[in-house]
Amino acid sequence: MRSLIVLIIIIVFSSCEDAVVVKPNAALRLEYPAATYRDIGIPCPYSFEMNKEASLVLKNNCWLNLEYPGMNATIYLSYREVKNNNLDSLLYDAQKLTYDHTIKAVDIPEKLFVNPDNGVYGMLYSINGDAATQAQFYATDSLKHFVTGSLYFKTKPNFDSIYPAAVYLRNDIRHLMETLSWSE
Repeated sequence: MRSLIVLIIIIVFSSCEDAVVVKPNAALRLEYPAATYRDIGIPCPYSFEMNKEASLVLKNNCWLNLEYPGMNATIYLSYREVKNNNLDSLLYDAQKLTYDHTIKAVDIPEKLFVNPDNGVYGMLYSINGDAATQAQFYATDSLKHFVTGSLYFKTKPNFDSIYPAAVYLRNDIRHLMETLSWSE
C-alpha cells in the first residue's frame, strides 16, 4: 500500500510539468497624430496657431476653450486688458493659480518665454503629479494685453496615465505661445 501511494505521488508530480512561458511586460502605447496647426482667425486682440485636432469654442470677452475630444482635455484661455497699472495683480493672480497646485504637485518646472519680435513675454509651468491641472501659462506684452491658460483633463488626476497626453498638449501650448501675436 505504501508503495502504491509513493507511486501515485511520483506520477502526480512528474506529470504536472507545464512549459514555462515568459510573458513580456505590458506597456500602454498611446500614439497621437503629428500636430498640424492653423491660425485661429477670430476677431480678438490676439491671435495664435492652434492644433487642427482641437476645436475652438469662443466665449465672452475673447476667452477661448481649445477642446481635445480625443484626449478628453481642454485648454482654457482667458484674456484681460492691461490698464490702470493692473499688470502686477494680473501676474500675481496667474502665479498664485499655478502654485495653488503645490499640494498635489510633485514638481513645477518653469520655462521663461521671451519673443521680442512679437512683443510676447510669459511663463509656462509644467505641473507634474496628480494635480488638477498639468500646465499653466501666461503671456503679455506688458502694455495692453494679458492672456492666461490652463490645461485640464476631464478625469481624475493620475499623472502616470495622462502623462503622454499631457506632454503632447504642453507642446501645443508651447506652439501657441511661440505663435501668439497682438493686434493693435
